[in-house]
Amino acid sequence: MKIRRDIFSFRNRMVVIIVGVVLGALSLIYTNDMARRLREKEQHDVALWAHAMERVNRDVMGGAMEDPLVKDIISNKNNIPFIITNENLEIINSHLISEEIIDHPDRLRRQIDKFTEENTPLPVRFWWTSEHYHIIFYGKSGLLKSLYWFPYIQLLVITAFILLGFIAFRSSKHDEQNRVWIGLAKETAHQLGTPTSSLLGWIEYLRSQQVDQSAVEEMNKDLTHLMKIVDRFSKIGSETPLTPANINEIVGESVMYFRKRIPRNVTLDYNGLAIAPVQANVNAALFEWVVENLMKNSLDALQGHGAIDVYISSDDKNVMIDVKDTGKGIAKSNWKRIFEPGFTTKTRGWGLGLSLSRRIVEEYHQGRIAVIDSEPGKGTTIRITLKRTFV
Repeated sequence: MKIRRDIFSFRNRMVVIIVGVVLGALSLIYTNDMARRLREKEQHDVALWAHAMERVNRDVMGGAMEDPLVKDIISNKNNIPFIITNENLEIINSHLISEEIIDHPDRLRRQIDKFTEENTPLPVRFWWTSEHYHIIFYGKSGLLKSLYWFPYIQLLVITAFILLGFIAFRSSKHDEQNRVWIGLAKETAHQLGTPTSSLLGWIEYLRSQQVDQSAVEEMNKDLTHLMKIVDRFSKIGSETPLTPANINEIVGESVMYFRKRIPRNVTLDYNGLAIAPVQANVNAALFEWVVENLMKNSLDALQGHGAIDVYISSDDKNVMIDVKDTGKGIAKSNWKRIFEPGFTTKTRGWGLGLSLSRRIVEEYHQGRIAVIDSEPGKGTTIRITLKRTFV
């Protein structure tokens, strides 16, 4: 079912991407065609100007620049930049060319060369002689330049819309999944409430009977642990107040509980009770859950034999809790993926333990959790980092 949903989601994403690419390509083709036609029109207009100036030259014996038609051509209404020179490249007139270029010979030469590359210069000959003529060097209008850039801007806008739509879709889907998991967690806590209350009554009954009381006490410890789990599930999605707590003791309680329930061929070491206490703001019930999840994952990785080392260290700002095992290890490409919902290398389970652990550490406790060392066949070390508090 999950594979089918993933395939459907992938197809939807591909459809959106393909539609975006097709729209962008059509826009690019259409705009380039418009730019081509506009460029041809501008070239035609300049050719008409040249013919008009030749006719004016013929009629007014060289006074073309004073003619109203020519003045209208080089007026501010015209948005095509050009430079008119004589045969010696001395400037006769210019339009939309800054004075910094006009007054600087090298810059002027480069501008003329640029115009020559963009459009073929047009000569304006005088009717009374073939030796004297003007040359019109002209470039692309501002409108034409904008039209060349428009499809790329449009592509960026389309891409931005697709990206924003994808982010919004993922966000809404993520929120929906969160609501489902929160509802499931709270319903699980509610459903477990009745049998745990009943088990408490049975334990009290067993205490009054002639049975092995040590076994009853172990059952009571397991029931207490089960009630902690119920409490943790009920806290998901709710306000989680953080209070200063002794990290050594919180982690130590989880370690002591696990020590009596691991296989004989597995050793579990802990340094926290032998070092000075360190404090951090935590929600004890949820943080114990994280530590237990890490130890349980290490235990699964050991497959019945090996060692787990829970190590606490600190500096002036942070307290670090490392859970190290000698299990099968994790490929480096999966160091981040193991914290994603649904990712698991086990044949059973939903792959939610480490995902919930990351959420508890990073969102509720504003800390960090990450794989700091792992190698296939040699083991894994996962570190939790919290801000340290001082009393």
